[in-house]
Amino acid sequence: MTSSAASPDQLEKIRQQFEFEPYPRIPIETSPQGNANLLFIHNLMTAFYRRDRMMIDPSTACILDAGCGSGSKCLSLALANPGAKIVGVDLSEKSIELARKRLAYHGIENAEFHVLSIEELPQLGMEFDYINCDEVLYLFPDIADGLRAMKSVLKPRGIIRSNLHSELQRFMYFRAQKLFKLMGLMENNPEDLEIEIALETLKALKPEVSLKTTLRHNPEGDGRNEWVLMNLLFQEDKGYTIPDLFDGLQRADLGFISMVNWQQWNLTTLFQEPDNLPPFLAMGLPGCSIEQQLHLYELFHARHRLLDFWCGHSNSTTPKLPIAEWDITHWKESTLHLHPQLKTSEVRESLEQCIEQQAPFLITRYLTASVPDGESLFIDGAIVAALLPLWDSPQPFTAVLDRYLKVRPVHPVTLEATSVETAIEQLQQIIQQLESYLYLLLDSPN
Repeated sequence: MTSSAASPDQLEKIRQQFEFEPYPRIPIETSPQGNANLLFIHNLMTAFYRRDRMMIDPSTACILDAGCGSGSKCLSLALANPGAKIVGVDLSEKSIELARKRLAYHGIENAEFHVLSIEELPQLGMEFDYINCDEVLYLFPDIADGLRAMKSVLKPRGIIRSNLHSELQRFMYFRAQKLFKLMGLMENNPEDLEIEIALETLKALKPEVSLKTTLRHNPEGDGRNEWVLMNLLFQEDKGYTIPDLFDGLQRADLGFISMVNWQQWNLTTLFQEPDNLPPFLAMGLPGCSIEQQLHLYELFHARHRLLDFWCGHSNSTTPKLPIAEWDITHWKESTLHLHPQLKTSEVRESLEQCIEQQAPFLITRYLTASVPDGESLFIDGAIVAALLPLWDSPQPFTAVLDRYLKVRPVHPVTLEATSVETAIEQLQQIIQQLESYLYLLLDSPN
């Protein structure tokens, strides 16, 4: 694939589309404050811990929302990272006006916005700790160009979050776009007339015609135009596969970190018996690269509309000993942190109620973004009581251990005294599980 920058005509088509229908069309007064899963994704602690198992202070960060649209993701970034500086850029002046109004309405003062293309980012004269580029990269003629532009303003230890439309999951929409281009509906910026023609054409099809399935998710009312423009008549929209993503990263000299929804890309979960895979796969999977495993997943089950990923400068990762390989010294020197998105009064009140009632605590009731689909995770009441101080401040593992021994001094069945060794083993098991879902974050000097 050769590098080719977007032509002025291509950029103008994209700009006009979002001038006509700024995206996303979310009322300015709507707040994501109660959406723990959305804020979890946009909290910098999530991305940096995934890469480095590193604790950072998001309040000191400078965050860029590249292609910010009407500002809903800017607001999510600001609420997930209180105190951080938010910078939004977009081609559409109308979108930028809405983004300014949105953040002002919600009292976010440390934010600025610029009508600017992503290729022009160096003109800002700024570097960023984190760049969010949501629902934009797939509009570039060559995704490596967009990645290079963001890399040019990314700090050495910074992280980029971006995504691509899946070629395999959205194939029917790409067919529709080709049809409507052939019909001349996308020669200029599609507006009300083109939207009506597209919908009338699909509605007139017999039920068994495959292209009619694109209407299954078509909303009525205020969201109709936005849906049609972002799916059936989307200018410069393109689809990609996992190999395309990794090729773009390589050509931009960026290193892959993780899929944003990493727990939903586990290949073994696609099989009825994950611990008893077909022999060919069981023998071959251990030698597969991350790229190969992800590509196998999308070929088996193209369920994700977006290939949503984190990346950063090559060789920016600081290797750390996997927690599963820690010895007792590592554990005794470690500190436990609660993910910020769990540190709410609602969660704490529920936690205290479970402790008082000696009932297990359903943590997946409050945060599911990092958990495999359909999984429910209950925490034993004694463990919950031992972890309660984390809602006030980080705690040394030794302090959690001491509290656990006080809460459960004896085995509830045999009434034998709980040994330190047994308590450590029980805590390690649940803490490792909670850490794998980023409910708990672990820090160790070793």
